[in-house]
Amino acid sequence: MRLEIREKQKKGRKRVPKELIYEMRYGSPIYYRDYDKVILGEKTLEEVMGSSKLQWFIIYLIYSYLIRNIDTKKYVIATNEAGFQWAPRTWRNLDIAVFDKNKLIKEGINDKYAQTPPEVVIEIDTKADLRKYGDFMNYAREKTQDLLNAGVKKVIWYTTFDKKVMVAEKDKRWFITDWDDTIEVFDDIKLNLEKLLEEEKKS
Repeated sequence: MRLEIREKQKKGRKRVPKELIYEMRYGSPIYYRDYDKVILGEKTLEEVMGSSKLQWFIIYLIYSYLIRNIDTKKYVIATNEAGFQWAPRTWRNLDIAVFDKNKLIKEGINDKYAQTPPEVVIEIDTKADLRKYGDFMNYAREKTQDLLNAGVKKVIWYTTFDKKVMVAEKDKRWFITDWDDTIEVFDDIKLNLEKLLEEEKKS
């Protein structure tokens, strides 16, 4: 009798397509925001996977700034939700990730997710479904801690809904400040997002 009930429950559940999995944490999927609306046909896959104009513009500005200032013989910058996998059935998408070029090349350039920890990760908002987390900060803290535990040296997180930036380093004090504050990214490279936006508007 119990076996029949379990079989009925399995049949009653709609399987979530793997395309709607945003990230995976130790075998537990984190879905795209509004993934259930895609299953119901209310939204398309492209709608939930896409970035807002503000999000992709910020990524473009930060990437452009970094590529002008870093030592490209020493570092390589990944964007476009670069996959980083550090444990079985565990991976995260990264908006901007700065890698040590030699370490990445030694790992091998192939069609798999990077396993070399980035030196720095910069995130802008998230596309993750946050309902099981309660709010954005619970998700951001978990992802940030995962990345630091995996060997990432610094995580910088910009949020568009309140124009804040969170900076986290392992074994150091995390802090939250405003977009107009100047943040040291790495190797004496400093970034002021508000200033970048203002300069872009004037150009």
